[in-house]
Amino acid sequence: MHIVLHVDGGARGNPGPAAAGVCITDRDTAAPLLEAGFWLGQTTNNEAEYQGLIRGLDAAIKLSPTTLVIHADSELMVRQVQGKYRVKAANLKPLFRQVADRLAELPEWSIEHVRRNKNERADELANLAMDAERDVIVSAHPKG
Repeated sequence: MHIVLHVDGGARGNPGPAAAGVCITDRDTAAPLLEAGFWLGQTTNNEAEYQGLIRGLDAAIKLSPTTLVIHADSELMVRQVQGKYRVKAANLKPLFRQVADRLAELPEWSIEHVRRNKNERADELANLAMDAERDVIVSAHPKG
């Protein structure tokens, strides 16, 4: 199975009330496998971005993909995961390690920075969870 994972995180204020959006689709059919927003409570924007990636990876791993393509609009997070930027912020180091551990479980993956308009659904899902102040599962694949 080849899947695409769109992730986004945001905080209203920095730090502030925060949530993450995760949208997983089948690469070949574009069928949604998971659309969810996750309430994170009070955190920073960058922490929310990483939490979105962690939640998305947890869901993607359950689907046992042969390849995973990750799209995110956080240039900082993408460049850090790609190894192009160092993770300097102490609050992001443990989150980065969690991401690295999860990526090590996947046979093949890539991560790409996309513009915000190419990540709209993940952003919408994050905002749904922020507005509701709770997790919001819009759709879920039975395996996930």
